[in-house]
Amino acid sequence: MIWALVTGALLALTAVMAGAFGAHGLRNVVDARGLEVFEMAATYQMYHALGLILVAALAGFGVSRKLLTAAAAFMLAGVVLFSGSLYALALFQTKGIGLITPIGGLCFMIGWSLLALAALTCKAHSKQIE
Repeated sequence: MIWALVTGALLALTAVMAGAFGAHGLRNVVDARGLEVFEMAATYQMYHALGLILVAALAGFGVSRKLLTAAAAFMLAGVVLFSGSLYALALFQTKGIGLITPIGGLCFMIGWSLLALAALTCKAHSKQIE
C-alpha cells in the first residue's frame, strides 16, 4: 500500500500548491465563481489525499488489502474526475466537462464506503466482537 501513501502525500502537496495558486495567482484571472470552484477542487483533493494516507496506514492492521486497494483506487479516480473537472471548469470555463464532476463524486462515495466495509470486516474488529 506504499503507492497509496506516496500518492496521498503528493496529492496533499499539490492541493496546497493549488490552494496557494488559487488564492494568489488566479485572483485577477477568473471571476469569483471560478475562484470558488477552484477552491472546492483543492479542498476535495486534500480530503481525499488524507483519505489515501489513512488507507495506507490501515494496511498494517489486518484490514483487507483488496478492499483497501479498491477504496484507494476509487478515491484517486474521484480526485482525477471530480477535482480535475472542477479545475478545468474554473480555468478554462469548459462547461461540458462539468458532466464528469458527479462521476468523481460517486467515486468518492464508493471509496469511503469500501473503507467502511474494510473496517467492519477487519480481523482485529471481529476479534473484539467475540
